Amino acid sequence: MNADRIWGGIFGVAVGDALGVPVEFKTRESLKENPVSEMKGYMSWNQPPGTWSDDSSLLFCTIAALLEEYNLERIGNYFVRWYREGFWGAHHEVFDIGGSTKHAIQRIMKGESAKFSGNLFAEDNGNGSLMRILPLVYFLAPEKDMTRRYQIVKEVSSITHAHFRSVFACFIYVEYGLLLLKGINKKTAYQKVKERVLDFAKKMEFNPEEIALFSRVLVQDIESQKEEAIHSSGYVLHSLEASLWCFLQEDTYKKTVLKAVNLGGDTDTTAAIAGGMAGLYYGYDNIPQIWKNQIARYKDIEKLIASFCNRLIVI
Repeated sequence: MNADRIWGGIFGVAVGDALGVPVEFKTRESLKENPVSEMKGYMSWNQPPGTWSDDSSLLFCTIAALLEEYNLERIGNYFVRWYREGFWGAHHEVFDIGGSTKHAIQRIMKGESAKFSGNLFAEDNGNGSLMRILPLVYFLAPEKDMTRRYQIVKEVSSITHAHFRSVFACFIYVEYGLLLLKGINKKTAYQKVKERVLDFAKKMEFNPEEIALFSRVLVQDIESQKEEAIHSSGYVLHSLEASLWCFLQEDTYKKTVLKAVNLGGDTDTTAAIAGGMAGLYYGYDNIPQIWKNQIARYKDIEKLIASFCNRLIVI
C-alpha cells in the first residue's frame, strides 16, 4: 500500500473540512458572489482558520481505535471521549455535532453496545457516518472477501447511522476508494465500482427500492449532471452525489475541494468527503502546503498517520 495515498486521503479530509467550516450553511448563491479560495476563519462557527469539525474528529478517533485490533466497542468509546473531553477535537472541545451522532453517542454513554447504538430510521440518514468512513479504505485493503468488507463497513457506519441507505453510501465510497488505492484511473474506477456494487447488491438481495435511490450514482454517470441538479445538504445521498461530482469533474485536489465548498450548504462535510477521495487519488503533495500548514494540530495528525501507516502494510 502506498503511504502517500494514506497521507493524502487523511489530510485531504481535514483540509477540505477546515475550508468548509467557516462558510457552513451559506447558500450557493452567496458563495458565487463571494467564493472561498483560501483558508478562512470565524464566520459560521467563530473558529480560527484551519479548524476542522466533527467530521475529521470522528475520522481521527476511528484511526486511533484501528491502531490496535479491530474492535467496534473501542471505536464507540473513542467517540464518547471526543464528545465528553474533546479527544481529537481541533481545539480539544466539541463545537459541532449532528443529531444522529449525538443520540448514538449518548446511548453508548448510557451503556448500550456500539453494535446497537446507531439510528435505524430513514429520517436519520444524515452524512455523519460517510464523513468518517475513509480509514476503512486502508484498513480493508487486504480483505479479499467483499461480503466481509461490507459487514465491517456496516458495523462501523452503524455506530451512529444504521439505516441501510447510510451503510450503502459508505460501502460505495469505500469500494471506490479501494480501486483508487490501486492506482486505477478515477473514471475507469468509477465505472468498475458501479458494476461491482450493483452485482453485489443483486447477490445479497438488497431492497431494490433502496438501491434505486442510488441510480444517479450507480446507473447514470453522476459527473454528467448539471450543477443545479447537485444538492449539497446534509442528507447522505446528496453528500455522496455532490462529492463524487466534484471529484470526477476536477483534476486537482485544490479545484475539487473548492468546488465542493462553493456548492454551499453542508460545506465542511461535502468538502471533507470529496477531499478524502481527491487526497487519496492525487497524493499528499497535491494538497497545497499553505493549507496543510494552517491545519489545527498538524503535528498531532502527522503522528497519528505515521502510526497508522506502521499499523498497515505500506511501501
